[in-house]
Amino acid sequence: MDHTPDRVSAMKTNRLGKMLAIPAFLLSLIFFARLGHAQAAEGFYHTSNGIVVDGNGDKAMMRGVGLGGWLMPEGYMIHFPGSGALRDMNQRIVDLIGEEDAAYFWALYRAHYVREKDVKMLAEWGYDHVRLPFHYNVIYDIETRSFKEEGFALFDTFLSWCKTYGLDVVLDLHATPGAQNSGPISDSDGQARLWTEPVPYQDMTVEIWEEIARRYVNEPAIIGYDLINEPVTPDEQLVNGQQDLRNLYGRLRDAIRLIDPNHILFIEGNYYATHFYLLDPAFDDNMVYAFHKYWNAPNVGTIQYLLDLRANTGVPLWLGETGENSNSWFFAVSRLAEANDIGWNWWTHKKIDSVTSPLSTPLLKEYRAVLDYFDGRAPKPSVDFAKEALFAQALALHIDQATLQQGVLASLFNDNFGTERAPYKNHVVPGSINAVDYDLGNQGVTYSDVDIWRVDGSPGGGNTGGKYRNDGVDIEASTDPEGFEYNVGWLSPFEWMEYTFDVTISGTYSLETRVASQSGGGNLEMMVDGQRIASLSVPQTGDWQSWTSVHAGGIMLTQGRHVLRVYVGRKGSYNLNRMTFTLVEATDVEPVSGPQIGFELQDVYPNPSRLGFQVELEMGKGGQVDVQLFDTLGKKVAVLYSGFLLPGSHQFSQNTQHLKPGLYFVSATSLSGSHSAPVMILH
Repeated sequence: MDHTPDRVSAMKTNRLGKMLAIPAFLLSLIFFARLGHAQAAEGFYHTSNGIVVDGNGDKAMMRGVGLGGWLMPEGYMIHFPGSGALRDMNQRIVDLIGEEDAAYFWALYRAHYVREKDVKMLAEWGYDHVRLPFHYNVIYDIETRSFKEEGFALFDTFLSWCKTYGLDVVLDLHATPGAQNSGPISDSDGQARLWTEPVPYQDMTVEIWEEIARRYVNEPAIIGYDLINEPVTPDEQLVNGQQDLRNLYGRLRDAIRLIDPNHILFIEGNYYATHFYLLDPAFDDNMVYAFHKYWNAPNVGTIQYLLDLRANTGVPLWLGETGENSNSWFFAVSRLAEANDIGWNWWTHKKIDSVTSPLSTPLLKEYRAVLDYFDGRAPKPSVDFAKEALFAQALALHIDQATLQQGVLASLFNDNFGTERAPYKNHVVPGSINAVDYDLGNQGVTYSDVDIWRVDGSPGGGNTGGKYRNDGVDIEASTDPEGFEYNVGWLSPFEWMEYTFDVTISGTYSLETRVASQSGGGNLEMMVDGQRIASLSVPQTGDWQSWTSVHAGGIMLTQGRHVLRVYVGRKGSYNLNRMTFTLVEATDVEPVSGPQIGFELQDVYPNPSRLGFQVELEMGKGGQVDVQLFDTLGKKVAVLYSGFLLPGSHQFSQNTQHLKPGLYFVSATSLSGSHSAPVMILH
């Protein structure tokens, strides 16, 4: 499906001629809308001068979140194989455990997916509004064309939670009767019957919004009504389909405004809320154009056609859905929207085993076994096993079982995400640092990766492995028996990650690094506070999960806070799991405040060395200095100098004929800090 602004521009050719095709009754609605809005009660959200404002007239609804997956389950959110349409998921569960227990599963699912505690946390994170997607069958029986009081009772309970924590709500009809598009996101049977069979499905949709308007006309905690989520009229209709969409919006506007003059109408464009041809001019004085943005570039060029739409009509814009990419993309898109006075609403707050939502709930192994059966990869489980697995997974949706994805929230709410680092974990040395626990921050701040987001129109983000975190760094599950359960993989030359860590004891350290390489191996550099402490050669291990250790020694670290950079050399064909710093020998070096200045290890030459080498040291000020040589296990093998040095250049020599061939490290330490450099000894 072509969702590009170019197609929109092309379709707008000869706009005046197409406008003549708009029925007269729809044009008359423009006048009706102005009259209705003029009579709207005070205290409600409304539009003003191209933006949305609250009842006090202040700019509002800038940072919101959608509760996708709760009242409109989608297969990908819960890892369900197949089409992912609710009707298909339910039928499979019914076939396996029976209709009564399937209904019980969905009741448990709904009761635990969103609770009052979820709403409280949304407010604490910083969201100011919530979009509530719902399936029509939550409140409407399509067979009897009657309304379900238990569904409206659930709406009312949810509204009471939102009022308690200061969040206001947009009601979103996410699945219309008959389905507004042919995909699983509308619970379609493969046909968009809202358009191909307007009778009875469009009539039912009007009935639903009339009832919602009747019940909530005087509820100021509701911002407005998102009338049809991501409509897609059939391709063969083309312009006629666009006209059909405007006509239905006109019917809905007419029906709602006869009852409710108070609430904003959110109007989504065709083709998954991306095309707005024939939806201008505006047909209500209190409407907003709601667009969705996924998997394209986060720059102003991709939304210019929308900015032009707002400029031409005076109608505010709202980014009603976006997400499902990397944290770098999240940060760029949310700031792009805000820079252009566009409020955004994130998709979505919680999923099972996900890195792209703020909350990730566990995927239980028993539930996984049931999913494997549905996917044709495992034998049919017993009814009792399947029931227990499904019920347990529903209970595991509770917020108390969820993992918080710090990076997602930081990208959305930390305005310094693009310039400042923050520790992801409390790293202490002596001790281990997991490669996947690099600092929080954007590309170029705490890591550098060649692929940080997906902008080619296909679902996905920057993390190729899709596990643990949601940046450009590629992470997968690990089987390293001596490492962490996740590792960094798909490493490319010159990529890097940085880690804030605290040294508790000044001294000499050895370093063990867990690596794996199916073929080729590579080079790995380690730097602390900008100074190289180790250069490692990663060997071929025969498999990406066949792990071994490489070592470095003679690493001088002083007590205090430091930053470790792990840097891929010219060859990066390996996986990285864990770095462990072990204290070899403590020193009485006191921690130093401020930058480490005063001396510098200028050069080690010749390198490689066959008979001996020379070290050149530049002293910016006088002081006590120790220049020593360590092997890769951290054992001191020689002292080149220990004593006081005056400011200036100093050279020290070391005979290497008595040393075994291999990699060693020259370390220079003073009260101003420490420096280390590798030297290769050959015979």
